[in-house]
Amino acid sequence: MCGIVGYIGHRDAYPVIIKGLQRLEYRGYDSAGVTLFDGENIHLTKTKGKVEDLKNKVESSIPTNGKLGLGHTRWATHGVPNDVNSHPHYSNSGDLVIIHNGIIENYESIKQALVKRGYTFESDTDTEVLINLIEEVKNKEGVKLGKAVQIALNQVVGAYAIAVFDKNKPDEIVVAKLGSPLAIGIGENEYFIASDASPFIEFTNNAVYLEDEEMAIVRIGKEIKLRKIKDDAIAYPNILELQLNLEEIEKGGYDHFMLKEIYEQPKAIQDTYRGRLLADKGIIKMAGIDQNLEKFLNANRIIIVACGTSWHAGLVAEYIFEDMARIPVEVEYASEFRYRNPVITENDILIAISQSGETADTLAAIKLAKEKGAFVFGVCNVVGSSIARETHAGAYTHAGPEIGVASTKAFTTQITVLTLIALKLAQEKGTLSQSKYQEYLAELEAVPAKVEKALLSNPLVEEISETYRDSANCLYLGRGYNFPVALEGALKLKEISYIHAEGYPAAEMKHGPIALIDEQMPVVVIATKKGHYEKVVSNIQEIKSRKGRIIAIVTEGDQTVKELADHVIEVPETSESLSPLLTTIPLQLLSYHIAVMRGCNVDQPRNLAKSVTVE
Repeated sequence: MCGIVGYIGHRDAYPVIIKGLQRLEYRGYDSAGVTLFDGENIHLTKTKGKVEDLKNKVESSIPTNGKLGLGHTRWATHGVPNDVNSHPHYSNSGDLVIIHNGIIENYESIKQALVKRGYTFESDTDTEVLINLIEEVKNKEGVKLGKAVQIALNQVVGAYAIAVFDKNKPDEIVVAKLGSPLAIGIGENEYFIASDASPFIEFTNNAVYLEDEEMAIVRIGKEIKLRKIKDDAIAYPNILELQLNLEEIEKGGYDHFMLKEIYEQPKAIQDTYRGRLLADKGIIKMAGIDQNLEKFLNANRIIIVACGTSWHAGLVAEYIFEDMARIPVEVEYASEFRYRNPVITENDILIAISQSGETADTLAAIKLAKEKGAFVFGVCNVVGSSIARETHAGAYTHAGPEIGVASTKAFTTQITVLTLIALKLAQEKGTLSQSKYQEYLAELEAVPAKVEKALLSNPLVEEISETYRDSANCLYLGRGYNFPVALEGALKLKEISYIHAEGYPAAEMKHGPIALIDEQMPVVVIATKKGHYEKVVSNIQEIKSRKGRIIAIVTEGDQTVKELADHVIEVPETSESLSPLLTTIPLQLLSYHIAVMRGCNVDQPRNLAKSVTVE
């Protein structure tokens, strides 16, 4: 959540920063601000609202020249979204300026101590407390800014990614990280600072990602100076060559990033299994599994931890692992897992799933599992992310950037990776016959083309969306492999259209939710041929007899459900275990079109953030 952009170098900082903030809008935010230093004076403007509102305010209120600047988009934690609580924040003297992602948990006690020493505060934020603590240390200890930042950060508890500058040292910016991502782009006699690489990708392909509890001083004309915050030990930057390109983070002619990413799924799934799935040879190659095969084969159980959409992908994986590889699986919300004193042993494997690789709750679960001696495997999309670094091994989804806050291709590519792992283990354990194994490989290889076909339902889905755009509630039902898809479909509708929706196992409907059904209640039922088809048909009849409005997702050519449902959306036939990769497509489109018709901000839903880096 939140977005950081900074620049120091030979260019005008403002155009770099404002464009960078626009690139980071996908992260979710409620206010924005920018500060520029022209060599003599600091110019600072911030506002509740969007980056476009900030842009208009800046260009009508302050000079936009200057070779050093910081920009920020804020997702409110301490203090309501307003102009005063927005970042950047000054120190009391006005010499120091900070932008900050994360939470300082002990800010209140620090604030009270600073108040006693004469400091005053304009905002309700923990960030203003931190910048004044840095100033207090700097003045009291008589140290330079970098050292003051280090000493101050050793006094705080929480998470942070910060960028700070001192107007009396206009050739440097100090940055630091714990729990929130921070990248430094390295150009020719210039540096870029950002929450991820998207703000500076057109300027440089070289970046350093700070590790937790690292700080850096970037100075014009000098190399990056890296230190460990705890003990001041020298750290050495690992300069990565970025694979991201500009086209991947632009809309490419689509109205919204979400729609673009829905349509990218055939390619994303193919990119995820490319080089790993060799169907004609009957081989699955995954370095993270191959190098740790014995651990997986001897595991007592697999624990999957994740949040949101990734948790739903984990639920699908539970069915897949247990069905194919016959390994017991538990799926946990990462946020609950770490607080319930779970029983973890050295014979357990923990699989952590996260699109961004920065999810705070999932990272905390990883650390707990490692402390207990479990082997930890990560599934994420972002190369070099915190989860990729914290886990013992892992697999990237290779989905490309996902800019829309509501995940779509993350879900399908995570399921793809987890299916590959399950098939690999099933083959090694002998829990699948060779013919069945080979059949699954061929089916998985055919999925991208079938997703393309499922996307052809878009006009029909748009038509159905018109009928239900003003619904107050919606029920989603599925069984077996498609129960998690029902949960995911309901989540998507909630996230972007703000319609209340619930997902249930279809058989559970009669144990409570059936009381909600009347002629005003749309019910989305996943009723594909494979699996528990007859049972789901019975559930549809129960809904129909109570005048519920039925939107059914069915296998191509289905006639039985067509006679019962108000609307039928067909998807191609595939094996039951792979059906979630197809049945989720029309549900994504349904949420998208309803949200657009309701005038919602599809890519930046209210109150949500793409990467949740606080608990």
